[in-house]
Amino acid sequence: MTKDISERLARLTPEIHAMMGVYALYWKLEESFGCIDTDLSHQECHMLIKLDQPKRMGVLAADMLTVPSTITATADALEAAGYLTRQQDPDDRRAWLLVLTDKGAEARNMLVTTAGELFHRASGLDDEETAQFARLARKIRDNILKTGIPEGLTK
Repeated sequence: MTKDISERLARLTPEIHAMMGVYALYWKLEESFGCIDTDLSHQECHMLIKLDQPKRMGVLAADMLTVPSTITATADALEAAGYLTRQQDPDDRRAWLLVLTDKGAEARNMLVTTAGELFHRASGLDDEETAQFARLARKIRDNILKTGIPEGLTK
């Protein structure tokens, strides 16, 4: 990096540096996720990662910051491919849970492992720094959810 660029970057506020870093990390991870060897769409991978336990579709929609109709279409595709099943919720027989099959759990484990490796490569953070970043990122996400999801993300 040239001295001129270094000096200009040094004049930016910590908030701007944080935003630039998050944006660059997001961009790099989005680019890297394309190299994961799977026949699943980005949305299907995202759903498998979020299905760490059986969940109702409404809960999953909130977790994924999307609308229920998107969840239904994605769940239909994953169910048809054998990655998940729908089971009645034992706490409310009117509701259904999405539950990973063995194939789905295997795919999820591969995705979580690969995503972790991609994150470490892209971010350059060690395990302790990653834990600290995760704690701060959760705080940011919780605040955004509390104050309102940007309208464009829920359509």
